[in-house]
Amino acid sequence: MTSNDSNTAIVIGAGLGGLAAAMRLGAKGYAVTVLDRLDRPGGRGSSVMQDGHRFDLGPTIITVPQVYEDLWAACGRDFHRDVDLRPMDPFYEVRWPDGSKFVARQDTDAMLAEVARLSPGDVKGYQCFLKDSERRYVLGFEGMVAKPMHRLWETIKVLPEFAMLRADRSILGLAKARVKDPRLRMALSFHPLFIGGDPRHVTSMYALVAYLEKQFGVHYAMGGVQAIADAMVNVIRSQGGQVRLGVEVDEIVVDSDTAKGVRLSDGQVLDAPLVVSNADAGHTYQRLLRWKQRKRWTDRKLKSRRWSMGLFVWYFGTKGTAEMWSDVGHHTITNAPRYEGLLKDIFMKGKLADDMSLYIHRPSKTDPSVAPQGDDTFYVLSPVPHLGFDKPVDWAVERDVYKAKVQAEVEKYLPGFAERIVTEMTLTPEDFRDRYLSPNGSGFSIEPRILQSAWFRPHNVSEEAKGLYLVGAGTHPGAGVPGVISSAEVLGKLVPDAPAQPELKMAAE
Repeated sequence: MTSNDSNTAIVIGAGLGGLAAAMRLGAKGYAVTVLDRLDRPGGRGSSVMQDGHRFDLGPTIITVPQVYEDLWAACGRDFHRDVDLRPMDPFYEVRWPDGSKFVARQDTDAMLAEVARLSPGDVKGYQCFLKDSERRYVLGFEGMVAKPMHRLWETIKVLPEFAMLRADRSILGLAKARVKDPRLRMALSFHPLFIGGDPRHVTSMYALVAYLEKQFGVHYAMGGVQAIADAMVNVIRSQGGQVRLGVEVDEIVVDSDTAKGVRLSDGQVLDAPLVVSNADAGHTYQRLLRWKQRKRWTDRKLKSRRWSMGLFVWYFGTKGTAEMWSDVGHHTITNAPRYEGLLKDIFMKGKLADDMSLYIHRPSKTDPSVAPQGDDTFYVLSPVPHLGFDKPVDWAVERDVYKAKVQAEVEKYLPGFAERIVTEMTLTPEDFRDRYLSPNGSGFSIEPRILQSAWFRPHNVSEEAKGLYLVGAGTHPGAGVPGVISSAEVLGKLVPDAPAQPELKMAAE
């Protein structure tokens, strides 16, 4: 692809949002260069190979396949030719300390049967919750997710519908209004945790996830989310773009309030009139624009935000266990005796509690490529406080102590697993801070509360410098793989097509 100064673009970060942004810009005729400090594309969706085991570091569940299909279609490609997506059935299993469980599936009758088995008196309330979910999907997902929200009016004009749907009520509050069984209240309200939100405070608009799952299913990409990232890189390169790894951006170069390119950590300057940051919004404004006087996203304003929780993730491979623990499937969510109390410890007190709720990921149930034959690969995720509290958790001290507590909990579901571990690694909020440059070591950037969403979130088009745009979890529409992919769709609506290339003159002329 030939280029001139006016159609070059730089994307900071090869996370899924950055890669999707590069694809959108490439489809618009831009000559795109993606820069990332890691050694593999995908950002938090990347992976690590260790002793024959592939550890998928971040997201594992794929919902709303059409956001990927639309992205590929915008580039003249077929997503399903590039990525092998497998529907999950069941979606996941939720378990409680009393031995009860809730199996989530796409079939409505199967879900009604699950509710009836747990709490017969809540069937009618669950049906009402499904209707709540669909109404919120129509307004919140179809109406807002892929729509630019940097103008206040776009948020103001949906407020009457927000009020009608009681968007001021939390997702847990909505679940409490519909069902009485505390287990069902948890099963209907925990989803915002997977985008960094406290169900006690995140808006009930996130009930739309139940409709997304029911309508479009839950999927797994063979090869993990890394396979999606790798396929995105292939599309970018087929468009003539570049993806440069092991390269860190130290500063966004700004002149007269206009982005002019980036300066790398080695001092090299790359010029471009269009800069897209897939770095965390906090890092973008606090670090990459540290020399610029900012209008809206000052350090004080960013510090006042509520940030998503941190994550403790233990990755391990086990030897000869493929036929063991037959009752533990691909996705399992376990619960502590406390639900609201644990959430309060994590999000409000900054306390590392002794009890915990866990997400146990066993991809080897679906994907044999993650482990040597006959073996298993797991990751176990525990929500924990971020590092922004007055007395943050000292993970140099607590890492091994907490891992032992997690091990004791996992033993209840995978008896004897620790004796079969052949390789392992852990990530704590300190690793998220250092690896992903995530403020406070938060797992999902700014928490998606109602007054930190839409117009109130860092905008996709920056006020701080002309020609600077943001994509990814810290901007609109928010965290979660569909959200970061959709942020690039918003970008595509904000950025005009690249200027037409001047025709080359014949040499004879």
